[in-house]
Amino acid sequence: MDQKILPVLPSMKEFEDFLKSPFEIGVLMEMHVAQLKNVHMMAEAHKKKILFHVDLINGLKNDEYATEYLCQEFNPYGLISTKSSVILKAKQKGVLAVQRIFLIDSHALEKSIKLLKKTKPDYIEVLPGVMPFLIKEVKKLVDIPIFTGGFIKTPEEVKNVLEAGAITVTTSNKELWQTFSK
Repeated sequence: MDQKILPVLPSMKEFEDFLKSPFEIGVLMEMHVAQLKNVHMMAEAHKKKILFHVDLINGLKNDEYATEYLCQEFNPYGLISTKSSVILKAKQKGVLAVQRIFLIDSHALEKSIKLLKKTKPDYIEVLPGVMPFLIKEVKKLVDIPIFTGGFIKTPEEVKNVLEAGAITVTTSNKELWQTFSK
């Protein structure tokens, strides 16, 4: 993945801004299931690749059946989820799988590492991302490329987490999109 920023698209306004941007890949969140067909067609028309955040599509349950539906109906570039069943089904369907983990304490880190060893996603999304030392810790424990996001607000914070080992930052902050689109 060559993008230092992965634009997060929580509404149609951000999605439309993404379509006009130089970014090739974006993360779709907070969409209603009824919007997916139109969004998918618009993305294809603009030669954009979309990662669907399965847990945050309103009207779909985040399970293997929804995953199968999304893969068959839209053939997305990839899927993001906290659910191991979604990650395993995405991998089975040949779709890029991104396991989202929340690191709130050392117990959550231990549980997440066990989960990652079971699901073997293509990528991990580590939240919150504003703490570079956590990125370094996860990178030491698993050999899976890391996305990170959450509370990252400045170009310096982006640079810090990238230097710590993340390969990209997921953000809806359009100022960061503009800074790193050049």
